[in-house]
Amino acid sequence: MIFNNHSNLEGQHAFLGASKYHWINYDETKVADAYSKFLATQRGTVLHDFACQCITLGQKLPKSQKTLNMYVNDAISFRMVPEQILFYSENCFGTADTIVFRNGTLRIHDLKTGVVPAHMEQLEIYAALFCLEYKVKPSEIEMELRLYQNNEILYHTPTAEDIVPIMDKIITFDKVIRKIREQEG
Repeated sequence: MIFNNHSNLEGQHAFLGASKYHWINYDETKVADAYSKFLATQRGTVLHDFACQCITLGQKLPKSQKTLNMYVNDAISFRMVPEQILFYSENCFGTADTIVFRNGTLRIHDLKTGVVPAHMEQLEIYAALFCLEYKVKPSEIEMELRLYQNNEILYHTPTAEDIVPIMDKIITFDKVIRKIREQEG
């Protein structure tokens, strides 16, 4: 048999595909809800890409109380770097939406486009990764973390007491994972 050629779909996954088979147990309402969430995730990715382009180009958006506009304009005003990977090891790294370290102050901002409430712990992990990667002691710097969501800005100024335990867990858990990899390898 000669199979049909679908090379344009290689590497892609259909929403109703076999690899995410749970949909076969959904009813029409549940599949509509799941697909709406899927579309929201895609929209969030596009908005992040748009925000990154604006920040990179220094293109401010009209001043307003809208999440995206506040996020982009603040990032440009603080001369932040968008989509910066922070790396400790192959087991622990992440991408900060925007970050800057200047004059002893670390700023990390995160754009949230979904409706699920965001958690500041994510930004604390980025701060810990920054301190580990760049060998900065949290006790010797100021930090301001911001979450932009639902037309609001949530501010957090963590201390070394917040960040050091996360750094310690990253180091410890990375060792645990490395040991398991060595045993498996």
